[in-house]
Amino acid sequence: MKKRWLWVVGLLLMLGIAGLSGCDSGGSVSGQITGLGISSQQEGIWVSGQGKVTAVPDIVNLRLGVQAQEATVAEAQAKASAAMDKVMTALTNNGVAKKDIQTQYFNITKLTRYDDKTQRVVVTGYQVTNTVNAKIRDTSKAGAIIDDVAAAGGDLTRIDGIDFSIEDPSAYYIEARKLAMTDAKAKASQLADLAGVGLGKATYITESSYSPPIPSPVTLQAKAASAPTTPISAGEAEINTTVQVTFAIK
Repeated sequence: MKKRWLWVVGLLLMLGIAGLSGCDSGGSVSGQITGLGISSQQEGIWVSGQGKVTAVPDIVNLRLGVQAQEATVAEAQAKASAAMDKVMTALTNNGVAKKDIQTQYFNITKLTRYDDKTQRVVVTGYQVTNTVNAKIRDTSKAGAIIDDVAAAGGDLTRIDGIDFSIEDPSAYYIEARKLAMTDAKAKASQLADLAGVGLGKATYITESSYSPPIPSPVTLQAKAASAPTTPISAGEAEINTTVQVTFAIK
């Protein structure tokens, strides 16, 4: 019985020493002990708010190029190069600045087929592909530029796609954030009323934004001399932002 009592006393002394080591000179307890409390970020009313603003795009991003196929690499490359020079000239003649034309893809591919008679793979030729991205700052000229590019590159012309964007969307994001915060506060106020508590100030805010490009399909057809310009419509772009907000409870 005496041994058990001495063991208990020793254990209590050890716990007391450990508790004192967790205090600083002013008597405050170290972070290991205060960590047992509940984080302030886990308290309050958590809500999300959405803000959306529409705007007319002012940039057309056109992905285009040429593709040539010949018996040798040299022949295919020469043919593609000549066609691409004409395409580049058509772009610059329509006011597209050289700094707004960027090579996106260049590839030389060996073309083969399997010969059933010889049971061997036979090289049939080579294909050269050269693609650029052209940023068109005058959206009203997009259709005419596509027509001129198609005429310049002829049957070698390839247009991979088109999308629209906004050069400087910062002003639209400012408006979207206002709408998102108004939405978040309205939701939090309703929740506070339903819970019978007061709504305090925001204690935590984070934002995520997304503004996807607007794709538009382009179909090229043989164009007669009197054919109308290829119709291209920029439509509207959406600027979206979402905020996560924590409001304190009064």
